[in-house]
Amino acid sequence: MRVLTGLQPSGKLHLGNYFSAIKKILDYQSTEDLFLFIANLHALTTFRSKEELKDFTLECAIDLLALGVNPKKSVFWVQSDVPEVTELTWYLSQSITVSQLQLAHSFKDKVAKGFVPGAGLFTYPVLMASDILLFSAEKVPVGKDQKQHLEFARNIAEKFNTQFGPALTIPEPDIDENTATVPGVDGAKMSKSYKNTIDFFGTEKEIKKKVMSIVSDSKAVEEPKDPETSVIFQIHSLFLSSAEKSAQMEKYKQGGFGYGDLKKDLLDSILGHFAPYRNKREELSQNLDYVHQVLKEGKEKAKTVAQKKIEDVRKTLGIYPF
Repeated sequence: MRVLTGLQPSGKLHLGNYFSAIKKILDYQSTEDLFLFIANLHALTTFRSKEELKDFTLECAIDLLALGVNPKKSVFWVQSDVPEVTELTWYLSQSITVSQLQLAHSFKDKVAKGFVPGAGLFTYPVLMASDILLFSAEKVPVGKDQKQHLEFARNIAEKFNTQFGPALTIPEPDIDENTATVPGVDGAKMSKSYKNTIDFFGTEKEIKKKVMSIVSDSKAVEEPKDPETSVIFQIHSLFLSSAEKSAQMEKYKQGGFGYGDLKKDLLDSILGHFAPYRNKREELSQNLDYVHQVLKEGKEKAKTVAQKKIEDVRKTLGIYPF
């Protein structure tokens, strides 16, 4: 089954990216027909620096390869390398209304948090639908908070097929109900937009600073702590086996440990888990020719699929040449 997903190159990858998406991506490439792209066009909705976009795109590619993305088992490319996606976005924009887009949770959430929206942020779901439909994705992994965007893609495809002809595959959502929303250091959802991330490819000093800044209550060292309400524990539990999780919960409940001690436990888990990936990343950063070659080969694979689909859509719409 063809599975498609993408990640924005909007800064260093963080624990939210890893536990909500990347671990699943690594599983998919062994069992499914995985299409994975770096969503640099989507990233334009949040910043405009060409230096950042260029650097972050390359860094994202290095990060994903270091974490285990295998270009021999997947199609891995940069979104803008396949311009058919923006052409399809225009065609698909005729199959969704302004009132539908105004219901987008992510748009409303960002505006509520003070973002000044451009038209790109408003029409973001259409570009996302184009990403999915251009490659005939059958399954799209989404978090609970992204389910609405996938529904937009399904609705757009259904309306397009009804109005013009059956050119688009209707994607199915793959929602893992057990995938937790990873909290950031402030307790809100971990997101680069909110500047509350823990970036596992940062320096050890940077990671320690972020971990030590995680919000906690004012309980004294000797007092018991509630792991169920602790942001520290919520993050730490993602690294732990069932037995380790139970042991850590007891540590919270028995008291005698300050939040500084509990944060140190979390820090040790982060550094230990990502040590081999950090070493691999260092190797790749010294071999950029290989990284560029991987992306070039991925571009060619993706374009082969995209060009066929865009030709089908043009014919369905009656776009010249006929």
